[in-house]
Amino acid sequence: MVKTLKYIGYTILLGLAIVSLYMINLFAMKPYSIDHYLAKELTMGLLDSPEFMTYIGIFDKYNAVLKHNQKLSIRTLEDGDEDYQDSLDHLSMLKRYDSSKLTDIQKVTQKIAIFDTENNINEFENFRYHSYPFNQIGGNHLGLVEFMTDTHPVRNLREASDYIKRVEKFDESLNANLIWLEEQKKLGIFAPKYVFDHVITQLKELIAYEDSDNPLMQVFARKVDALDIDEQKSEELKTALSAVIASDVKSGFKSILGFFESNYEYANTNHGVWSLPNGDAFYEARLRSYTTTDYSAEEIHQIGLSEVDRIGARMKEIFLQLGYQVNKPVGEMMNDLNENPDFLYPDTPDRKEIVVADYNQMVKEAEEDVRPYFARFPVSPVEVRAIPEYSEQTAAGGYYQAPALDGSRPGVFYANLYDIKQTPTFGMRTLTFHEAVPGHHFQIALNQENEDLTLYRKMGYRTSAFTEGWALYSEQLAVEVGMTKNLYDELGVLQSEMFRANRLVVDTGMHYKRWTREEAMAYMKKTTGMSDTEVRVEIERYIVWPGQATSYKMGMLKILELRKKAQDALGEKFDIRKFHTVVLDQGIVPLFILEDIIDEWIATS
Repeated sequence: MVKTLKYIGYTILLGLAIVSLYMINLFAMKPYSIDHYLAKELTMGLLDSPEFMTYIGIFDKYNAVLKHNQKLSIRTLEDGDEDYQDSLDHLSMLKRYDSSKLTDIQKVTQKIAIFDTENNINEFENFRYHSYPFNQIGGNHLGLVEFMTDTHPVRNLREASDYIKRVEKFDESLNANLIWLEEQKKLGIFAPKYVFDHVITQLKELIAYEDSDNPLMQVFARKVDALDIDEQKSEELKTALSAVIASDVKSGFKSILGFFESNYEYANTNHGVWSLPNGDAFYEARLRSYTTTDYSAEEIHQIGLSEVDRIGARMKEIFLQLGYQVNKPVGEMMNDLNENPDFLYPDTPDRKEIVVADYNQMVKEAEEDVRPYFARFPVSPVEVRAIPEYSEQTAAGGYYQAPALDGSRPGVFYANLYDIKQTPTFGMRTLTFHEAVPGHHFQIALNQENEDLTLYRKMGYRTSAFTEGWALYSEQLAVEVGMTKNLYDELGVLQSEMFRANRLVVDTGMHYKRWTREEAMAYMKKTTGMSDTEVRVEIERYIVWPGQATSYKMGMLKILELRKKAQDALGEKFDIRKFHTVVLDQGIVPLFILEDIIDEWIATS
C-alpha cells in the first residue's frame, strides 16, 4: 500500500514537473510549437476582450469566476503603445521558427501570421490615427448598444445583473474614445462633414430615447420578463437599468456629441483619404491589407471598369430574352424594376415579418439545392432576422453574424428592411446566397467547426478578400448550378455583381482619383440601377471604410481564376466538391496563400 502511494506521488510530481516545464517554455521561452505559441497569444488576447469572450460563448459557464459578462474593454492610448511593442515582439518570435521544420499546415500558419503582423505594424507606425472611430455605420455609440442587445445573454438572474453592470461602463468606454479623438485632432484628421451630420443626428436620437423606446431597455425588459423570477425582482432590475442609462449611457453619448458639435467647423470638406496626411500611402496599405494582393489603385480601377462593361452586356442579353426593349442604360432599366410594384412587398404593418419568413424559406431551399456541390455542410443552423430599427437607416443591405462556438447561438443573416425598394423580390435570393447558403454561413460556420484547424487558424486572422470573395463567388455558383428560379433572379445576381464591380471603380475613384461623394453616387446609380437610398448608404460606407469594398470582387475573381486553373489542369479528374473542400478547409487565408494551396492540390491530384 505504501509502495503504491509512493508511485502515485511520484506520478503526480512528474506530471506537475512536466506541466511546469511546458508553461515555462510557453510563457518564458520560444514555445516548442508555433501552434501552441499562437494559441497562447490568441487566448491572452481573448482574455483582454470581455466582449469577445461573451461573443464566442464558451466562457459563459465560468462567468461566476471570470466575471467577463460585466466588463467592457476600455482602450487607452497606453494600451495602443503596448500593443505595438507586442506586435514587434510577436513578429520577431514568428520569424524564429524555421519553416523547413514546420508541417505544411504550420507553414501556411506562419505565412498568415507574419503577413498580418507586418500590416499591423506598418499601419500603427504610419497611420495610427487615419480612421474615423465614430461614423454612420460604426463606432462605440452604435456598437455598444448593438452588442448589449444582440450578444450579451440574459438567461438567468446573474446575467441580468451583469447586463446592468456592463451598461454602467458605457460612460468610461466612450470617454476613452474621446481622448483618442483629441489626439487625432492634433494631427488635423477629421471625418467628412456628412459623417459629422450623421453621427450628431444618431447621438441626439440615442440621448432623446425614453425608457420605453430605448433598445437597451426594450431588449432587456423582454428577456427579463422571460426569466423565472418574481415580478418585484423583475421591476427592480428594470429600475436599476433605467438609472444607469440616465447616469452613464446618456452622459457618455453627450461627451461624444459635445466633441462633434464643437469641432464641426473642422470637418473635412473632401471625401477621399487622399486628403489625409500621407493619404495615398495609407490607401495603398489599406488595399494591400484588404485585397491581400499587390494590385495598385489604378490597376484595380481598370479591372472594375472592365467588369462593369462585361456584366452590363450580359444584363442586356437577359432583358432582350425577357422581351424588353434595351433603349436606355442597364442601370435605368434595373431602377425601373426596383420601383415596379410587381417586385415589391406591400407596405403593410407586418411587412417585415412577411419578408423575414420568405427569406427563411429561401434559406431552406438553398440548403437543398446546393447539396450536390459540397462534401461538407455546417452543423450550426442559420436564420434570418431584420436589422434593428435604431441602425437600419444607415446600415448595409444585409450582414452575417457567426454562430457561437458552443452552439448556443445560430448563425444569423440580418436583412435591412427599412426601405421597401431595398427588397425587390428578384434580389432576395442573391442576398440569401451571399449572406447565408452557400456564402458566409457555409464558409464561417465550417471554419469554426473544422477540427483540423488550430484556434489561431479559426479565429486569429480575418480577411474580407477571402470571406467576401467566397460570398460573391457563391452568388455566381448559384446561377451556374440552377439555384436561381428564373431570369429575373439571375438579373438580381448580376445586379449584385455589378455593384461589387462598381465598388472597384468608386472606391479607387474617391480615395485615389479624388472623386467626390456625389460623383461616385452618380456613377453607381447610372450603372447599377440601385435605389437612391442604397447608393447613398453604400458610397458613404466606402468613404469611412477605405479599401474594404474592393475586397469582394478581387476575392471572387481570384477564386474563379483558381477554379479555372484547376479545371484546365485536372480535366475529367476535376471535382467541384473537392475544389470547394480545398478552398474552405484551410480556413480564412490571404489570396496569395490560397493560390499556393490550390497549386499544391493540383500537383498532388
